[in-house]
Amino acid sequence: MKITGFELGKLRVPLKTPFKTALRTVDHMEDVVVVLETDTGHRGFGSAPATAVITGETHGSIIEAIRTVIMPAIQGEDICNLNHIVELIQGSMFKNFSAKAAVEVAVYDLFAQSFDAPLYKVLGGGEPVLSTDITISVDYIDKMVQDAVNAVENGFETLKIKVGKDLRVDIERVKAVYAAVGDKALLRLDANQGWTPKQTVSALRELEGSGVELEFVEQPVRGDDVEGMRYVTERVSTPVMADESTFGAKEVIELIQMRGADIINIKLMKTGGISNAIKIADIAEIYGFSCMMGCMLETSIGVSAAAHVAVAKSNSITRVDLDAPSLATINPVAGGVRFEGPEISITDAPGLGNDTVSYTHHRAHETAYTITSYGVWC
Repeated sequence: MKITGFELGKLRVPLKTPFKTALRTVDHMEDVVVVLETDTGHRGFGSAPATAVITGETHGSIIEAIRTVIMPAIQGEDICNLNHIVELIQGSMFKNFSAKAAVEVAVYDLFAQSFDAPLYKVLGGGEPVLSTDITISVDYIDKMVQDAVNAVENGFETLKIKVGKDLRVDIERVKAVYAAVGDKALLRLDANQGWTPKQTVSALRELEGSGVELEFVEQPVRGDDVEGMRYVTERVSTPVMADESTFGAKEVIELIQMRGADIINIKLMKTGGISNAIKIADIAEIYGFSCMMGCMLETSIGVSAAAHVAVAKSNSITRVDLDAPSLATINPVAGGVRFEGPEISITDAPGLGNDTVSYTHHRAHETAYTITSYGVWC
């Protein structure tokens, strides 16, 4: 099975409600989709959103990185030489993590298809069912409370509360949500780098003192402030999760050794794909740390890949934050992983199990999402 060509396109899917964090507000998810073609007729799917505030990538940069650098590096390669292809992808250019991830996911999809097995089994197996949280966007307090109540009524037992806008209001947001659903759901807090270290300690101590119980607080300070992460971790009882502070394996080792966090958030779009995500999960297991498998605001193509990895590396990946498909008005991908409320279930279809983007569904719901083709290279 050799790589003979590829297709690039863009997939745009509106959200049910705007997604609001301390960093940005968006009303749709938009992925660059890559489809690898082979001499056997098999097709591998991968995708990447543009998250410029985190990875520095735009849709244009992702497309050009794939088209002009990454794909020429792996042209004609045999899928059975997985490690070599991964090395070519990761060594093709500096950073550009999401672009690399999109191609690597498609390669792993093909690799598993070559064994006629789902990806999670090729990666080691596991129980193919996960339970995800759902995000409550930062907003007016009454709106956040109502969103939290609605999420619980829809079966979600874990909520991730977005904060990081205004410290005093953030504290009141969390207290109000906890009062409304704290006895029905586990709460996670995500400040998206919106607080300073001292603000974080002050806020968490007040919340802890008022009886608010949180599973963890995620990336409260700037991603490059690892000393600030350690400052917080040493001074609060609430576990601290690192997200933007850890992109690759080396950063994870450094943060673990300095005790700068309690939990690591793995995202394929930060790590550059599946290979580095596996490394991080293995490192965390060696050090006795736990991880969460997260995602950017992306369609089910990339999220499906993350789910397969989470199942296969469940010894260290003990939490899941793969709610992006649940936030979309429609899932445009046919086949593959099923997203039904908080439950994520993986079928036994080979690879990722994605058949294609459902063009029939597209025609039936013309306003639901759009597909733009960027041509074929071969």
